[in-house]
Amino acid sequence: MKKEGAFNLPSLRMSTRVLFSGYLLVMGIGILMALAQIMLTHGMADGEIGVSVDDIVYSYHGNRNSSKLEVKLNGSMQDKASEKDKTLLVKWAREGATQETWKDVQPIFEANCVACHSSIPGLPHFTEYEATAEVAKTDMGASVDSLTRVSHIHLFGIAFIFIFLGYIYSMAVGINEIFKSIVMAIPFGFIIIDISSWWVTSIYPGFAWFTIIGGFGYMMAFAVMWFTSMYQMWIMPRNGKAYDSNEWFK
Repeated sequence: MKKEGAFNLPSLRMSTRVLFSGYLLVMGIGILMALAQIMLTHGMADGEIGVSVDDIVYSYHGNRNSSKLEVKLNGSMQDKASEKDKTLLVKWAREGATQETWKDVQPIFEANCVACHSSIPGLPHFTEYEATAEVAKTDMGASVDSLTRVSHIHLFGIAFIFIFLGYIYSMAVGINEIFKSIVMAIPFGFIIIDISSWWVTSIYPGFAWFTIIGGFGYMMAFAVMWFTSMYQMWIMPRNGKAYDSNEWFK
């Protein structure tokens, strides 16, 4: 049976293992930060901690019985203003968010919102009536502009993460080649499912389940490749011999 060459995870020299492990550690921390960010944004869309189908629907399809301002104040932004200020802002939105009454709520926006909503790209500027009034309209979910912006960032970024992670994992030994190939292909398929579901959910809320399925799929593939690679580089015994890729660990 043909043996693998020496360039596999258990046989890597120290400097290469350090290089690969540094990348894996940073990506692992990055994934944890991404999960935290999801919990604090999409995960709070319905006002409760934890990602649910309702969170996905509110984030992409919107809450057609309310304004985006009200949804945010009762969800991910609920700790950014006092109950009194939130009540006044919701009342302003429900009463039509007219320019005549803008002067009554403008100080509230300046005190609670403008610090972020004037400096962070992609967020509406609450220093101007027109931008604020847009947020006070009925929540129609994510716009085409925002979906396009976030989609291309995720497609490029996640693809780069998994091409390097997949390259490292491809040097794992003792794993059936077909199984290994499936694991490496899963993230690319599921990220397409995930991001496609954002667009479809913005029209048909029932597709929100696919966002959860897509995210879960590539996160599981990440975990398999990450732990396998770290184990084979640092824990699995190395005896200098070539390893057989079609048999379990020798």
